[in-house]
Amino acid sequence: MSCGRPHETPCTEVLDRVYSYLDGELAAPDIAKIRQHLDECGPCFEEYGLDELVKQLIRKHCGHDRVPEALRAKVLVRIQQVKAELTITQRSITPGGAPPGAAPFS
Repeated sequence: MSCGRPHETPCTEVLDRVYSYLDGELAAPDIAKIRQHLDECGPCFEEYGLDELVKQLIRKHCGHDRVPEALRAKVLVRIQQVKAELTITQRSITPGGAPPGAAPFS
């Protein structure tokens, strides 16, 4: 996922670290880099917004229960798999928005 413009911090690095950013687990210089990137890159900002919403919903509905580390790891792996699948799907869609070979709207 990228807006196509070069950034000081690559989109892949930002998206790989967005949960650490949301959890406040990064050092101040890293926070500043990611914040700057999110201000410049619409696609990454949208992804950040989705991730932030997911975390808020989990926080709201799961209360204060600690999640077992193994479960957390499985969930994060699955999220990465879904992101990869979405990226592949997005790449297979033509600029007109239809899958290759699909009939145009009438």
